[in-house]
Amino acid sequence: MDYSPLREIRNNKNMIQEDVAKFLGVSQETYSKYERKKFEIPIKQLNKLSNEWKFSMDYLLDLTKINKYNNVFKEINRKVTGQRLKEFRKHFDMTQVQLAKFLNTTQSTISAYESGKTLILTSFAVQISKKYNVSIDFLCGKKSDMFI
Repeated sequence: MDYSPLREIRNNKNMIQEDVAKFLGVSQETYSKYERKKFEIPIKQLNKLSNEWKFSMDYLLDLTKINKYNNVFKEINRKVTGQRLKEFRKHFDMTQVQLAKFLNTTQSTISAYESGKTLILTSFAVQISKKYNVSIDFLCGKKSDMFI
């Protein structure tokens, strides 16, 4: 079964893929790949849909069945996301090197995320969420509880 909350919500809102793609500023083909889980939707676009549709990012990524969430953040704050990533890492007693190894990236990438220089990739956030049950909404500063 190719279940996607993105598709379900879009259909419930009587929208076509082209409508959502235009809202996100991507092609219909790209948006279609988000729905089919062929491409990871970038965190910024995920947040935009979360705000517009009033669903948690965790729900939109099919990480939880709890769908409603009221915190709307126009933009994700990279510094807050970096602080939250560091908080997660410390909670699980991990070094940057250990987290980098788990995500198959470099320590300097983790450092750039934690310092707020760059925003975490959706694929990395999803890996963390699936392994540690950590909320992507938490990592992005949209809720205070770390766990889904």
